[in-house]
Amino acid sequence: MMNQKLPNAQTVLILGIVSIVGTCCCTGLIGIICGLIGLNKYKSDKLLYDSNPSEYSDFNNLSTGRILCIIGLALGSLQLVYTIFILATGGVDAYMEQIEQLKNMGK
Repeated sequence: MMNQKLPNAQTVLILGIVSIVGTCCCTGLIGIICGLIGLNKYKSDKLLYDSNPSEYSDFNNLSTGRILCIIGLALGSLQLVYTIFILATGGVDAYMEQIEQLKNMGK
């Protein structure tokens, strides 16, 4: 019997990757949003897999995607808390100064 693929396993994996890369390159919000969407899709596929494990072949991709979503969610949350802290303590000027320092780091 040919095993079928879980409907959202690849999507969860991609969302996990995007959540980590998005957090590192853009803002924490991208990591949080993609991480939450990925974990939601994981939950529905995990229920499907648990109902009949022998029917599906790509549970490893689903599990890896879940781990990446959790990492992206954690990193995104940390970055968002840090941004709020900088804005609360130093204001917008301090935040913009931080961004300028990051831009000039590679030069």
